[in-house]
Formats: sequence, structure tokens, C-alpha cells
Amino acid sequence: MKYKMERHLISDRATVIEALEKLNKLSGGRMTLIVTDADGRMCGTLTDGDVRRAFLRGVALADSVEVAMNRHYSALQAGEDMVEPLRDMRIRGLRLVPVLDDEGRVMRIIDTHVTRTILPVRAILMAGGKGERLRPLTLSVPKPLLQIGDRPIIDHNIDALASVGVSDVSVTVNYLAEKLEEHFAVPVSGIDVKCVRETMPLGTIGSVSLCDIPQEGDTIVMNSDLLTSISFEDMYFHHKSEKADITIAATPYNVSVPYAILSTEGTMVRSLEEKPSYSFYANAGIYMISNRLLRSVPAGVRTDATDLIESAIASGMRVTYFPINGTWIDIGSPADYAHARELMRQVTDFPSHP
Repeated sequence: MKYKMERHLISDRATVIEALEKLNKLSGGRMTLIVTDADGRMCGTLTDGDVRRAFLRGVALADSVEVAMNRHYSALQAGEDMVEPLRDMRIRGLRLVPVLDDEGRVMRIIDTHVTRTILPVRAILMAGGKGERLRPLTLSVPKPLLQIGDRPIIDHNIDALASVGVSDVSVTVNYLAEKLEEHFAVPVSGIDVKCVRETMPLGTIGSVSLCDIPQEGDTIVMNSDLLTSISFEDMYFHHKSEKADITIAATPYNVSVPYAILSTEGTMVRSLEEKPSYSFYANAGIYMISNRLLRSVPAGVRTDATDLIESAIASGMRVTYFPINGTWIDIGSPADYAHARELMRQVTDFPSHP
């Protein structure tokens, strides 16, 4: 999400009273000023507390900000991997984090309450399905645009991606494509979403072949009709630590058998287990995939995600899973849709992306 940083910038030649006036305008928000020198390079930070401590040292209102500012600050360097440093800063409680260029000038300011991290990935959302099980709701509205709370299903996912710094987002469309293209004619959560139209049904992942995928890096590929609180940040760390080619987000799925199950050996019964329950992990329709592998998806050929996964396993690639710790609803039926809407009514801040 884009952040207006001008109101947080102040020259080291400004006076303390000018700084107080600027801090006062930030009241109720992030009351921190980024101090820059005559060449625009960052040289410190200034908060209300810094000013109070300066007064105790004898600093006057007419003195320059330079004598009151904190010279021990944290910042990120543009062009470097920001994921781990930004996570550390967020854990330490830093709210505003400046990003500096090679000359030390402020390029942007990250509000960690809005953008929790900056994942170096892009995203592709699949939105071409007809949503036939949700008819008549989907006769004139594509399923991703059905409302959950105060906005469409797909916008919740765009917002979640924006919150982890993903700004390159494509949506593949087919059924009622013009409705989705019209919806994304304006930015959503600060992201200029690109719509890519299928000319024929290409399966659950085949439409990625229509997208411009870089040689290196990774891409989040996901169904657009999910309501989930998955942590994309944790999934990214897992994907990298496992050196995976594909990481599959997985949701727990429990099966309870209402009968006594026999354990047998030949024709002999060795034991009985009364009404057992079994736990499995189910494919949640969210993947982190290396771009090298995604670029291998053939153009103009129907390809399902399971085809790509099975091919990767057969080729000896690293395929791992990442358990979703939180909410996951696949909105495929009227009951699922009603459940998602009821869940949204019960909470005030969903999805939550830890």
C-alpha cells in the first residue's frame, strides 16, 4: 500500500517549534518525524518524547531540530532483501520504517501496521470459474465478486497480498470477464491489478502461461474465491527454508468414522477401534511456486494444479506443504458462502494476517 511520507519528513534546519507543529498535525496517528539534511539524506528521527528530553537538556523552541533528534535510528536499504530485517523491526515495535536509497535519501516509509512486510514475490489469482454450485447468485456476477462483508471475496485476498508488500498482482479471468475487468479498472488496496483473459478454459493453473513470469524468484498462485487468514510471510519463510520448488498451503481435514473399524491380518481380526477419527491435510488452493517451474506450464493446454504438482514430484523436485494456522473457507457452495458471511458479521477485523 502506498504511504504519504511527506508529512513525516522535516529538515534538520527546521526549528523545534516547527517540529512540534508538524507532530501536532500527526496527533492520533504515527507521531514520528524523519529528519533529513540539506541533501535529503536521513540523519535522524524525532518524536514527542525526543522533544521533551531535549527540553530537559535546555534546548529551546527556536533551536534547530538537529540538536533534539535521535541519531540512532533503524532503516532499510532499497534493493536488499527486506523480509527478515523488517520482521525484526516489527517485532521490536517499530511502527514507521524508512527505506533509503544508495545515497541515504528516503525513498518510502513503511507503516508496519499496514504493510507488515515486503515479500519479494508476485501473485496470480485464478478467477475464471463459473461458480455453478452458487447459481443463481453467479448467473450475472462472477463468484470472486460476490460480497463478503462490505467488499467482494477477491478484494479480501488483494488486501491480504497488499499487507505483505506484494504489488505485482495478476488476475486470470474467463467467465463474465468484463465484470472483473471493470472492477479492476481502478486500484484495489493501492494495487493496480492486471486482468489476463483466457481464450479457452485452461484448468486450475494453466492460465499462468498467459502471464509474464520473470526468470527468477517465486510467485503466489491462488484461487480467488477463498476467505483465509493464512500468513503469507510465514509461508514465504517456510518455502525458502525448505528450498522448495512448490509449497502447497494445506488445511486440516478430519474424518470421523461412526463404526468400529477392524484391524485384520488375512481373515483374522486382530483388534477393533471404536469410532476412530483420522486427520489429513487437504490442498487449500494456495501455492508458492518457483518462477522457473511456472514458466514450464505449456501455453494453450488445459493444466490443473495437481498435474503440475505430480509432474514436479515425479521429476524429483522439492514439493512441501505449509499448514494454515487459522481460517480457511473455500466458497464453493451456498452453505460455504453463508458461513463466510456469518463469520464476517461476527468479527470486525478479518482477515487477520499475522
